[in-house]
Amino acid sequence: MRVAAALEEGATVRAAAKRFGVSAASAVRIGQRQRAGHGQVPRKIGGHRQPVLSGEAGDWLLARLTEKPDLTMRSLTAELASRGVQVAHDTVWRFVRRAGQTVKKRP
Repeated sequence: MRVAAALEEGATVRAAAKRFGVSAASAVRIGQRQRAGHGQVPRKIGGHRQPVLSGEAGDWLLARLTEKPDLTMRSLTAELASRGVQVAHDTVWRFVRRAGQTVKKRP
């Protein structure tokens, strides 16, 4: 980045900030990152989040649907909450759908 290059060449923080139209605080942070050896490489954003209903909670949910197939998503969500797993009913629905299960009330 141009601010970092100016700081490396010996410009003051305020002079570099004014020259490139950034705040002095931004120029200070850029200089600190540069001195720490991090440079201006962009960081990773986001990442993979482990599914909440994997493992024991997912196994319990599938077993519960096998035991009583006419449960609603909201009742399953409430049962999961009583077991300490806080999820939205949409999360339960997506899990059930991915597992190939159905919650249709069939005779």
